[in-house]
Amino acid sequence: MSIELQNIKNRFGIIGNFPALNRALEKSIQVAPTDISVLVIGESGVGKEFIPKIIHSESKRKHQPYIVVNCGAIPEGTIDSELFGHEKGAFTGATATRKGYFEVADGGTIFLDEVGELPLQTQVRLLRVLESGEFMKVGSSQVQKTNVRIVAATNVNMMKAIQDGRFREDLYYRLNTVQIDMPPLRERKGDVHLLFRKFAIDFAEKYRMPELELDPGAVHYIENYTFPGNVRQLRNLVEQMTVVERNRHVTVDKLAEYIPMETHLPMVVNQPNNSKQTDFGSEREIMYKILFDMRSDINDLKSLTSELIKNRGAADLSNHEKNLINRIYTPEPQQNAGPGSLMYFEENHHPAVQNPTIISNPEESYEDFEDIEIEENRPESLSLQNNEKDLIIKALEKHKGRRNKAADELGISQRTLYRKIKQYNLEE
Repeated sequence: MSIELQNIKNRFGIIGNFPALNRALEKSIQVAPTDISVLVIGESGVGKEFIPKIIHSESKRKHQPYIVVNCGAIPEGTIDSELFGHEKGAFTGATATRKGYFEVADGGTIFLDEVGELPLQTQVRLLRVLESGEFMKVGSSQVQKTNVRIVAATNVNMMKAIQDGRFREDLYYRLNTVQIDMPPLRERKGDVHLLFRKFAIDFAEKYRMPELELDPGAVHYIENYTFPGNVRQLRNLVEQMTVVERNRHVTVDKLAEYIPMETHLPMVVNQPNNSKQTDFGSEREIMYKILFDMRSDINDLKSLTSELIKNRGAADLSNHEKNLINRIYTPEPQQNAGPGSLMYFEENHHPAVQNPTIISNPEESYEDFEDIEIEENRPESLSLQNNEKDLIIKALEKHKGRRNKAADELGISQRTLYRKIKQYNLEE
């Protein structure tokens, strides 16, 4: 790390050594002496506001005005007046002539935060300023000149905004002469604990309270948290815990009360090379459920058709119904099909699907199908829970109680197997 980069970090209180962060800061230092426009890209809360400050402080404009404009916080009806000023009487309430930010910041730097939220009409005016340095106040026909350096920032997907017609493509390329990307905190795992300690020291001094400390488990937990709110979320978390918590030693359980991991984990996570399953369930478990459901549907369908044969008789069935029944009860041909198998029918061992004669005598045809059970005293268990329990018992018996081997056999993670063992009271 260069001395210049370390000095910048010290001046602006920037913590971290993540390569992408260092690269963003180095680019800021490199472009600072020039007047080219810069576009800062990054998620909300990553610290994009530091980049224009660094650029302005390291530029020849550092003694001129530096103005921050939050484009998303200004109503659409007044943003032109805020940026470019207005003449007296230009609109209702314009009781006096007013200077806009571009006029006030002449010779200095303007930071347009959330530039992706600018209305299209304002984008046209801004494009003219970037191209020629010219603008007109609202309600005026007089062209004015300004010498302002523009640094913009956004957390919006600019290419998608252009495709949706919400942002002008020509303005995007004028702003994006140099693009600086700020990395999200979830990618800066090694910097998270450093930032926590920095914020803990700051807030301990501010509120005159002892400093918070993380135990090793809490450090691991916080470094693997996704932080959707990035550095801003971490800062708020430390401030909240500094004020609320009496115990200054923070454990993983206490930390989980403030940022529960399950809330923000993505649905797909990276798994080790030797693991093909996730804690959210396995593909094999899903296939078991599908097969059990299909088996249940098929047995219901067979019972329905058998009742149709018994109650209505062949004479009352249409050709379509007879063909459908043939399709249900005609399996693939087998060589050793006999009277005791599904392949046997009175008049033909393998009748064609088109042949409806196999149900000409519904009573005899019904008796020939051993696969259909109508006795209420012999119901087949189709419970997914019971079948799942039996599979787990068989796997444990096969591998003599070794749960890791049983889990591999079942195609589920060990954690899932432990949960199922506890669920079905199989600890013994």
